[in-house]
Amino acid sequence: MPETVDMLNALVLFTNFVLIPGVTYGSQLALGALGVTLIYAVLRFSNFAHGDIMAFGTMITILVTWWLQSVGVSLGPLPTALLALPFGIAATVLLCLFIDRYVYRYYRSQKSRPVTFVMASLGVMFMVNGLVRFIIGADDQRFFDGERFIIKAREFKKMTGLNEGLAIKTTQGLTVVIALVLVVFVFWFLQRTRSGKAMRAYSDNEDLSLLSGIDPDKVVRTTWIMAAALTAIAGVLYGLDKSFKPFTYFQLLLPIFAAAIVGGIGQPVGAIVGGYVIAFSEMIVTYPYKKFWNYLAPDEWQTSSLLQLLSTEYKFAVSFMILVIVLLVRPTGIFKGKVY
Repeated sequence: MPETVDMLNALVLFTNFVLIPGVTYGSQLALGALGVTLIYAVLRFSNFAHGDIMAFGTMITILVTWWLQSVGVSLGPLPTALLALPFGIAATVLLCLFIDRYVYRYYRSQKSRPVTFVMASLGVMFMVNGLVRFIIGADDQRFFDGERFIIKAREFKKMTGLNEGLAIKTTQGLTVVIALVLVVFVFWFLQRTRSGKAMRAYSDNEDLSLLSGIDPDKVVRTTWIMAAALTAIAGVLYGLDKSFKPFTYFQLLLPIFAAAIVGGIGQPVGAIVGGYVIAFSEMIVTYPYKKFWNYLAPDEWQTSSLLQLLSTEYKFAVSFMILVIVLLVRPTGIFKGKVY
């Protein structure tokens, strides 16, 4: 019986600190990587401004959230940011369409090489980053309100009699549910709607799609609208779950791109799978297994060491290592992404 209890404690511990955070973080990366992969598949360039556009959408949502809170508007147990999110999405869509109209459209008309687009996106990245820091500052901003937990660790312990308590935050539950709904919608849109089919045709063969009467400007606008919406939602969910800091969103660019490339850049399914691969890799490698091991190991094998492969400060280095390994072993990613 004691051995069974120890196994259950170890399982709850692993679920609490690896499994649930991994699914949550993976969902956030998957949504971000979906935006990257849509831009790459349809517009044929890597948008390095993606992380800072994510920060911009989150910033607008935060500002609207603060205003709603100041006038006494709330969603009760749910975060008020859900009411402000449509404003963040709309602002991000307008920003992306503005940038495309006055930056990327010129390079498309000139048939510029992909590296030119990449350099332009780096310029956009620094401008958006500076704008966000100027408006909201560079410090941590927390904007979560409402009920903090769906399941509380103390109540779980009391209910089960275990030493370890399972805690599921409201933001974690919201992230998984919203990500699932959005993924289903994106695949339905791409497979079933005329605009989605036009995007796929344009991605597969631009010249043939133009001969078929597809409007390239409409395809570009639709792509930016979808990518911007996914980017803003991913940014807000990440900010609610952790906190908002512009530099953190700049750092998120690496795991998001790693997720897109590992899964197969240009492949929506790959972006989703890659997001969870990167998230769980980071969680598993940086988690200290001391307590988990001591629950399962015999008394003589108990340890005082943290049993941590890498410190949490090296979390983003895990993404980089996986990215390098995939590029060396399978450059097209798990689902054989597009190469232009």
